[in-house]
Amino acid sequence: MALIDKIFGKKKTLSELSKQELRKEEIIIGKQRDRLFKRIEEIAGAKQKIFQQGATQKSPELRKALAQQFEMKSQEQVMVARELNLRSKELMTVSRLRLLQETRSSGTALGRLNVTGKDMARITSWIEDDAVSQDMYQERLDEILELGAQSDKDSLAQAGLTSAGNELMHLWEQMDRGALKEDEALEEAEKTIRKKHGAMQKEL
Repeated sequence: MALIDKIFGKKKTLSELSKQELRKEEIIIGKQRDRLFKRIEEIAGAKQKIFQQGATQKSPELRKALAQQFEMKSQEQVMVARELNLRSKELMTVSRLRLLQETRSSGTALGRLNVTGKDMARITSWIEDDAVSQDMYQERLDEILELGAQSDKDSLAQAGLTSAGNELMHLWEQMDRGALKEDEALEEAEKTIRKKHGAMQKEL
C-alpha cells in the first residue's frame, strides 16, 4: 500500500509522525482522492454519452461496439472506485492520528497514539479489503485507537474533515431545508475552499 510503504520507508511508524508530517500526508492523500473523484465523474459522463449514442443508433454493429465501450468504462469505474475507497481509508487514518496528536499537544487525552506493528498489520488488511466499507473501517480504527467511549461524538463526527469540509456539510444542510439556493451555496463553498487551500499552501 502506498501510504504504509511510504511511512515505513522513512523508518517511522504512523504513530511516530509529527502533526506537521501527518498534515502533509493528509494534504497529499486528499489531493489524490480529489483526482479520483474527478475521474469517476468523467467516466460517469462518458458512460451516459455512450448510452445515449446507443439509444439513437439502429445499426446492430454500431450498438455492439458501443455496448463494448460501455462495459469497458464500467470496469474502469469499478477499478477507480476501489482506489478511491483505499485513499479514503488512508485519509481517515492520518486524520484520526493527527487529531490524537493535536489533543495530546493541548494536554487532553482523547485516545492512544501507540500504534503497534500488529495494529498496523490489521489496519493495512482492512484498508486493502474491499469488503470493509468506510463506515466499518472507521469503527475498527477507532477501536484500535481507543477513540470510542473516550471521545466526544461531535469531534469524531468531524474527524477527517477540515473546517472547509464541515462548512460544506453545513451548506448542504441549509439547501436541504430550502434556506439556501444551489447557486448561492456553491458560491459560498468555492469561497471557503479557496480560503482553506490558501491556508494549506502557507503551512507547506
